[in-house]
Amino acid sequence: MALSTTVSQKKQIRRKAPRGFLRRIFKRQKPHLRLETSGDLLVHLNCLLFVHRLAEESRTNACENKCGVIKNEHVLAAAKVILKKSRG
Repeated sequence: MALSTTVSQKKQIRRKAPRGFLRRIFKRQKPHLRLETSGDLLVHLNCLLFVHRLAEESRTNACENKCGVIKNEHVLAAAKVILKKSRG
């Protein structure tokens, strides 16, 4: 029986944070910075939460404009709103 010419392109979702990458970036940018052992995980979590809020706000903007697709304008407007909220 011949094998099919199309191959499944399933990408596996990473279940772990890229800790080595994050530590390397911290050391390059701020070599004097001393983080505790789980500090890089907290930074990664903060980034994921920001992306999640950005996606929700972008989707809300797209729905308000009666647009089925999230465009650059929706994301930029959502980023401005999120940054305003975080600054107080």
